[in-house]
Amino acid sequence: MNSLLTCDVVVVGAGMVGAASALYAARAGLGVVLVDRGPVAGGTTGAGEGNLLVSDKEPGPELELALLSGRLWADVAAEPGIAEAVEYDLKGGLVVASGADGLEALEELGDGQRAAGVETVPVGADQLRDLEPHLATGLAGGVLYPQDAQVMPTLAAAHVVRLARAAGASLRTGATATEVLRTGEGAVRGVRTSRGDIHAPAVVNAAGTWGGELAALAGTSLPVLPRRGFVLVTEPLPPRTVRHKVYAADYVADVASDSAALQTSPVVEGTAAGPVLIGASRERVGFDRSFSLPVARALAAGATRLFPFLEGVRAMRGYLGFRPYMPDHLPAIGPDARVPGLFHACGHEGAGIGLATGTGHLIAQVLTEKTPDLDLAPFRPDRFPEEGV
Repeated sequence: MNSLLTCDVVVVGAGMVGAASALYAARAGLGVVLVDRGPVAGGTTGAGEGNLLVSDKEPGPELELALLSGRLWADVAAEPGIAEAVEYDLKGGLVVASGADGLEALEELGDGQRAAGVETVPVGADQLRDLEPHLATGLAGGVLYPQDAQVMPTLAAAHVVRLARAAGASLRTGATATEVLRTGEGAVRGVRTSRGDIHAPAVVNAAGTWGGELAALAGTSLPVLPRRGFVLVTEPLPPRTVRHKVYAADYVADVASDSAALQTSPVVEGTAAGPVLIGASRERVGFDRSFSLPVARALAAGATRLFPFLEGVRAMRGYLGFRPYMPDHLPAIGPDARVPGLFHACGHEGAGIGLATGTGHLIAQVLTEKTPDLDLAPFRPDRFPEEGV
């Protein structure tokens, strides 16, 4: 039976960013309803690796958001039972270079990151295998990032939703948003869903790769596109066989690339449960969910170049997801000046898990008319030329 709910804010999208937005808004004293057409973490979040990274971000607004988010993730993990429940692991990241030129560029990046507040530790070629005993020989060196961490993404989203509900938020799954309700003057007044109308003066668009569609329902635009990625999962291995998140220096360039073509760069990391996760690939092919054997082979080849012992390890499965890509690689965070009452929290591409806490915190601050901890100008939702609106 349809019902009419009244609250202060509707958050659309129960992935990690939506869960965090609901948590911080509820803890700020707002009445919150979190809605999703599927289950919690049923989209991009559920297909992620759970990375909380500073290592792959160049100095600038995204790195500032990552540093804020890392501090907030540590606070969340310190709450009773949360660290164990979400498999929070402050394992650190190790970025390696195969040659002298790559190492020089990596160290230059590290210098800039360190000036911005990131802890970086240069690692010589003779020190790499002290950190990762199974790493390939012949690498030129690397940089260690002790602040990099990992969570199990679906568990993290579920437990953050649980914390939000404990703070007073309501959850509605299986409720597809079909319209953003607006007043005659154009201001938001709620959301129409397949399970009824939810009236509120504010709506947060945390719909991830579908953020553009939700923006269109509100009569505006946001250029979010899906960027497909695959992950391979190995059979369980002994704990700490791979101790850090380990990736090649060219991964950073792939993250920042605007290319729609397939790109792969080796990323290898262990998990608390034992399997090793192998990535990373990026390509813009719409929402094509076809399994690609060439991509799987490229990922396996890259992983074995970093860790030759993986040649004898079985890949048990592979899965894919769609990162919410934005043209300038920055998410949309904050109020939409074109639609009063509409707020955006989407477009984080592959960094949504890590940036979720900072994003949710900032959204709660602007919802409660407080000065946000970061300058939101670089994340303005209306920074792109409008098309078809």
